[in-house]
Order: sequence, then C-alpha cells, then structure tokens
Amino acid sequence: MLTYNMDVEPRSRWLRTTPGAAALAQPYYCTEAGLFYGRSRFATARTDKDSYILFYTLEGAGLIEQNEMQVTLGPGTALLLDCRTPQSYCTAPGLDRWHHYWAHIDGAGVRAMEPVLCPDKRLCPVPLPGLDVHVPFQDIMNGTKAETAESSVVTALAIHQLLAAMARRQLSNESAASNRHLIEHAVEHIRSHYSEALCLDELLADAHISKSYFLRLFRQYMGTTPYNFLLCYRITQAKELLVLTDLPVGVVARKVGFGDESNFSTRFTAMVGQSPLRYRKSAMRAK
Repeated sequence: MLTYNMDVEPRSRWLRTTPGAAALAQPYYCTEAGLFYGRSRFATARTDKDSYILFYTLEGAGLIEQNEMQVTLGPGTALLLDCRTPQSYCTAPGLDRWHHYWAHIDGAGVRAMEPVLCPDKRLCPVPLPGLDVHVPFQDIMNGTKAETAESSVVTALAIHQLLAAMARRQLSNESAASNRHLIEHAVEHIRSHYSEALCLDELLADAHISKSYFLRLFRQYMGTTPYNFLLCYRITQAKELLVLTDLPVGVVARKVGFGDESNFSTRFTAMVGQSPLRYRKSAMRAK
C-alpha cells in the first residue's frame, strides 16, 4: 500500500524502468530514480516495496521513519533503507524544503552492503563530505532512461560508488574501528590455527561480547560466518598444497584440518566445482 503527497516543484524528475537481462545480471540495478525538490507538505508512506531506496539530501532535510525509529536526513547525508519493511518519509517538520536524490535499487551487491549500512535493521544516516554525488546519481538517472547493456554497467558502477563511499564512512568511525579490530583478531586466530579443531568459544575468549553480537559483527565485516570463513580458508590452503606439492589427497586433508579424506573431498568438490585430484591436474596444466 502506498500513500503520498507529491508536493514538489515542477522541475522535479521521476524516472522508471523495468530492468532487462543485462541489468539483472549486474550486482546492482535500479528500477526507479529521481531528483525531488520537495516542499513543506511532501510525504510518502508505504507498507512494502520489493527493493531498497537510497536517499541523498541536497538542501533542507527529510524525516524518515521505520521500525519505530526516526532520523532526520540533512544536507550532504545519505541513507539506505529496505522498503520491504513499512516506512514513511517527508519534509522535516518546520522546514519548507527537502531537495534530494533518490533511487530504488536492488541486487546481490546491495544485499551484501546491508549489514554495514543498515546494521540490525537500524536507520543510519551517513555524511558524505567531499563526494560529488551529482555524477553517480546522474549516471543512474541517465541509465534508467537509456536501458542499454552499456548503461546497465554504468548504473551498477554508479550505485557501487555511492554505497562503497557510505560503507567506508561507516566503517571508519571510532566504534566501528574498535569492532573491526575485534573481528580482525578473530580472523587472525582462525588463520593461525585453521588446521586445528576450532570452536566459537575460542574466538569469543577475548571479545567480551555476546555470541549473537559477535556473529553479527563477523558477518558484517567478513560477509560470512566464522565457520564458513574457516572452511574457505582451509580449502584455499588445500589448493596451495595440491598445486605446489605431491602430497596424497588424504595427507592434504589432514594438514588443513579435515578429519578424513572423504569429508574433505566432498567439501572441496562442493566449494570448488572439481574434485581435489581434478583440481590438481587442471591447475598443473595451467602452469
């Protein structure tokens, strides 16, 4: 359900497109975009929409509400929110304008950015000092009109530029730096002891935070769980041994922390797409 009051100046722009195969193949794509010169009574509320929305305020301010949270989005500040959860936004009370870019975006790249830009589903405005947002937003809007294979790549790169700038800003603040150091310490422990039997309690020993919070932080910074990171690291080390040594597969399995050759071969094949022996042969031919 959507309700709105389009109290905007006539120079405002609203563009829509239906992404084709080339666009949907990109990690980021856009379905709608615009530049709104909202006046005092501009407002939108919706119960659901199958996309994310990216805002950037040029002048004035917007008031955004979602999940019983409320934030004011002032000039030079961006915000990503998931429209699948009911939300509302309007020109901030007491102001006569909210001039802002916006784009409905989606794709695997956006979903991967969500834990950083919307941690725990919170609304997190991100200042973007020094970034000329006009260029990427214009690329998005132009791509929405062009609908060509080339424009889909340009649009994806523009969305990535904006979200990457937001993510760098988020991860550089003081509390994020402390959390990042905690996760880096855990990652180093995994890399140093990957061939041993590891458990989550070892990673939590020096963290002094709850297990659930640690797992959320790990996924936020590493993009996966500690267990999956360990598996990937073990498989990477196994690749090295398969290519650089003549060790039997069973020995390789034990050296990288797998209890038996059968489990190792099953995991390796599932993650690499080849059996260990086939990988060894193909890698050697490529040398």
